[in-house]
Amino acid sequence: MRSYDTPIEYLKSIGPQRAEVLKSELGIFFFGQLLLHYPFRYVDRSAFQRITEVHEEMPYVQLKGKIESVEIVGVKHTKRLVATFSDASGKIDLVWFQGVNWMAKKLQPETTYVVFGKVSNFKGRLNMAHPEVEEEATAIKKSAFQAVYNSTEKLKLRGLDSEGIRKAMLHLFEQLQSSDFPETQTESVRQRLGLLDRFTALKWVHFPETSAHAEKAVYSIKFDELFYIQLRLLRLNKQRKKDVAGPVFSRVGPLFTDFYSSHLPFELTGAQKRVLRELRSDMGTGKQMNRLVQGDVGSGKTLVALMSMLLAADNGYQACLMAPTEILAQQHFDTFTQLLSKTAVSIKLLTGSVKQKERRPLLEAAADGSLSILIGTHALIEDAVVFKQLGLVVIDEQHRFGVAQRARLMDKALLSPHMLIMTATPIPRTLAMTFYGDLDTSAIAELPPGRKPIKTTRLSTRAGIVFNVPSVPGRPCA
Repeated sequence: MRSYDTPIEYLKSIGPQRAEVLKSELGIFFFGQLLLHYPFRYVDRSAFQRITEVHEEMPYVQLKGKIESVEIVGVKHTKRLVATFSDASGKIDLVWFQGVNWMAKKLQPETTYVVFGKVSNFKGRLNMAHPEVEEEATAIKKSAFQAVYNSTEKLKLRGLDSEGIRKAMLHLFEQLQSSDFPETQTESVRQRLGLLDRFTALKWVHFPETSAHAEKAVYSIKFDELFYIQLRLLRLNKQRKKDVAGPVFSRVGPLFTDFYSSHLPFELTGAQKRVLRELRSDMGTGKQMNRLVQGDVGSGKTLVALMSMLLAADNGYQACLMAPTEILAQQHFDTFTQLLSKTAVSIKLLTGSVKQKERRPLLEAAADGSLSILIGTHALIEDAVVFKQLGLVVIDEQHRFGVAQRARLMDKALLSPHMLIMTATPIPRTLAMTFYGDLDTSAIAELPPGRKPIKTTRLSTRAGIVFNVPSVPGRPCA
């Protein structure tokens, strides 16, 4: 058994009771899972403050001084330990509400301690609640740059606050060897990209000696995580193209050609033609298309989506478009209706506000196949909506929909329908792959002739005066 597969209760300083809390609170069952409990920030413990310099707005402070007195105040649920801590400049109260008796025995008067924690103000008097307290001789042996870990109240009651987790991590690295961590990248790749080996990266992320160590460790770990996310997405993409059958749109029929030659409101841009070719190629393979089309507002994504729907109709299939709001669905419906006004293509709108009297014939037309295109909101995924031959699903602003909602819409087809996603958010291809799974991506980066450039303007008011902040060219308004 590999070392990091060892049950967590066998780690020094943990034991059965602490192990149970780690399992229930953080889901940590094995050595390897504790190793992946990364710190959420780091603190520089090289600097010390004087008591007269500290105030409650400071995030954390570190003091060096002595305990003047220790007193247990209150009884039962009001019981607390108050220790007066002083340096050459002044005094501050250290307060504990848990572990009162244990801390009272630990604190020794006239011993020099290093105290680290958050300062607060109680009735005009500064204090630090549950600070980290160590004897000076012990504290100076530690790295000045320390990791801080997330914890919970239950873990803290078991001594597994950030400091307790850090001690457990020390014991963990005493038991692990570099051989426990086989490399995932070749030496040449690591050198070219400035990556650490796995063991060093994990050790430095928990115990960096400098901020540069921490940054390099975090970079190396993040690279590995994103690298394997990308590999998984590429594998899913390849597997889908191999295994998931989709409708075959092999025919460019009269609906498409008549619209293109006689009803197209303007000449398609080169980018629109290129994306249409990509869509036609995908939809003619017999495998399900799963493609993201990205472009600025006004770049012509909607027209590309409409012409893809006409291809579906020419091949005997229905198409639908789902938008996140009724306003956007209505806008798409009005645009499509205007563009198709001189054609024989049937198109309807379905939203939550469509009355039952109008809804019934619409649903019947979708079910018997006489309806070619249905535009709507979340209403499209209702059980009452049934398609005879759904072949293409278009989703506008995918980030506004959940995975389950998209899946319910796709389940309305006998054969996995082609999926076309539209977004106006500029997304680099790598991030697009990460955010949208195994999608192929197309970009319409060219505006139709005569379109004004997109500008973003932010207006802010100050005392009733409106300031026009310079706009950013090429970015759509939110």
